[in-house]
Amino acid sequence: MDAGEVTTTDHLCPHLQLTMREIVHIQAGQCGNQIGAKFWEVISDEHGIDPTGSYQGDSDLQLERINVYYNEASGSKYVPRAILVDLEPGTMDSVRSGPFGQLFRPDNFIFGQSGAGNNWAKGHYTEGAELMDSVLDVVRKESENCDCLQGFQLTHSLGGGTGSGMGTLLISKIREEYPDRIMNTFSVMPSPKVSDTVVEPYNATLSVHQLMSATFIGNSTAIQELFRRISEQFTAMFRRKAFLHWYTGEGMDEMEFTEAESNMNDLVSEYQQYQDATADEMGEYEEDEIEDEEEVRHDVRH
Repeated sequence: MDAGEVTTTDHLCPHLQLTMREIVHIQAGQCGNQIGAKFWEVISDEHGIDPTGSYQGDSDLQLERINVYYNEASGSKYVPRAILVDLEPGTMDSVRSGPFGQLFRPDNFIFGQSGAGNNWAKGHYTEGAELMDSVLDVVRKESENCDCLQGFQLTHSLGGGTGSGMGTLLISKIREEYPDRIMNTFSVMPSPKVSDTVVEPYNATLSVHQLMSATFIGNSTAIQELFRRISEQFTAMFRRKAFLHWYTGEGMDEMEFTEAESNMNDLVSEYQQYQDATADEMGEYEEDEIEDEEEVRHDVRH
């Protein structure tokens, strides 16, 4: 969605013509923070912002919508409206020492020490839940500083522990507090070729289960192949109860796995129905075209 696009929440911002529609950016977990760091490099370059936060651009257009993603601080410095979250300090240190690491507000780095160990339950129910109040405090602070908050965007992966477990917990908490704001997620699914951890199908399926209640998932029927692959891997492991003790040990119940599996299967079936319906329509369309061509040929002969 374009950063300035008018949505149904505009009645909350009667002075819309005079203000920007701000977006609060959140990056969670190793993958989310690595993608987020690159996002800020690219967008800072587009807006003419250097690594110190100073504007070095040469076009008024670069400053026209800069407040959508940046807060203007004293000394004409631009600070990303970004919140960086992880359950271990390693990735945060990498971002901080990266090319645009000094751009971010130091208070907006929120991290634990233990890590999630690629365990969705740790991110969602134990380690991540303990850090949640600190994250929400920063979310509120950034939101309150906005003239007319448009919504939130989250970069995270679904295969690990923090981005998937804590990321989906954060989404549900934000939806509770800001039900009328847009929620965009940029969610990285596990790759079929490169696997970081054996429990990726569990983490991804449990995440999709949560995402379905807070977002619209995809708008292309091609995405069902991806969900079907994850679902099949999940079922193969869950049938044997492989690695399940990692999750139940954090307080999870097997019923949650069963519900997540059922939800994922429903999602795949729904996309299949749309795909079949589209294929039927295409078939009818092609048949009509053939009939029209035959009629034209018939007319030409006469």
